[in-house]
Amino acid sequence: MKDKLTALLTRYQALQADIAKPEVINDQNRYRELRREYNELAPIAEEYTRLLKVEQEIENTEQLMHDEKEAELKELAQDELKELNKNKQRLENSLKLLLIPKDPLDLKNIIMEIRAGTGGEEAALFAADLFRMYSRYAESMKWQIEILSSSNTGIGGFKEVIFSIMGKNVYADLRYESGVHRVQRVPVTESGGRIHTSAVTVAVLPEAEETDIKIKQEELRVDVFRSSGPGGQSVNTTDSAVRITHLPTNLVVTCQDEKSQHKNKAKALRVLRARLYELEERRKQEARAKDRRSQIGSGDRSERIRTYNYPQNRVTDHRINLTLYKLELVLFGEMDEIIQALKLNAQEMLLKAKS
Repeated sequence: MKDKLTALLTRYQALQADIAKPEVINDQNRYRELRREYNELAPIAEEYTRLLKVEQEIENTEQLMHDEKEAELKELAQDELKELNKNKQRLENSLKLLLIPKDPLDLKNIIMEIRAGTGGEEAALFAADLFRMYSRYAESMKWQIEILSSSNTGIGGFKEVIFSIMGKNVYADLRYESGVHRVQRVPVTESGGRIHTSAVTVAVLPEAEETDIKIKQEELRVDVFRSSGPGGQSVNTTDSAVRITHLPTNLVVTCQDEKSQHKNKAKALRVLRARLYELEERRKQEARAKDRRSQIGSGDRSERIRTYNYPQNRVTDHRINLTLYKLELVLFGEMDEIIQALKLNAQEMLLKAKS
């Protein structure tokens, strides 16, 4: 690892000199390319520089401990050496994580699909709760949300809601939300006060660009029909709803939220492209380390990943045995503790797989 870090630091220092040259600054394409590489290497180079400084301090302190003229400082030096070695270990662990190749998908926007599962109307209401939770978290991260398709129940629930989230590192933060989310609470429709268990499925798809997935027109069957749902302008009055079937895979996407048939078709194609991209990525994932998939989860939406228990004000993520007693705050969008714990666990599994 030392040789690799030394080579990266040398490259970083060379880039630092290059991007300051007038001929590079005047060549905007080259400047952007070098600046991008420089920014990617900066966290590693800075952390490695700190490690080299700590290693030098350790060497100086050890020499001090063996210097008979400084005997009265020996005990103080021993304490300092313990702290320096702890700091060295922390920096080495940090560098191991920084050297893990970044998943190119992490930079992508996402399309999230939330569907009510077992539990009827109560599951639909909880699907709406989850949509609000992710919306509030996105707002706190300065991300943008756009609803692509929805099917509501008329009393505030969602049978299904599909939406995009756009911003920095969206997929990196939310990729582990795919799976079954279970809720335990007394439904508003329950007169006897009994606790019911319902389930909602969440799928997180990296949003594909047109260059990522090529869809041929002859592979599509496009049907138009009248929108349906609880009232609203253009519902049941115009053929604006669109259903697209991808014939090779038999994937079906329906969008009817917009008044315009053209806009509904565009949104449906975005969802279809994301689903096809996910299928392709799943094929690639088969070759990835099984340790990571078993610890973090495969992203399979049939896997139970989290329980939200209202009577105990508890949220439990079953994959990493994390339990928080602040359900209300989590549902209000304060998800960072869960998300960071999942990301850290994924990194640790990658390190184990590589060791």
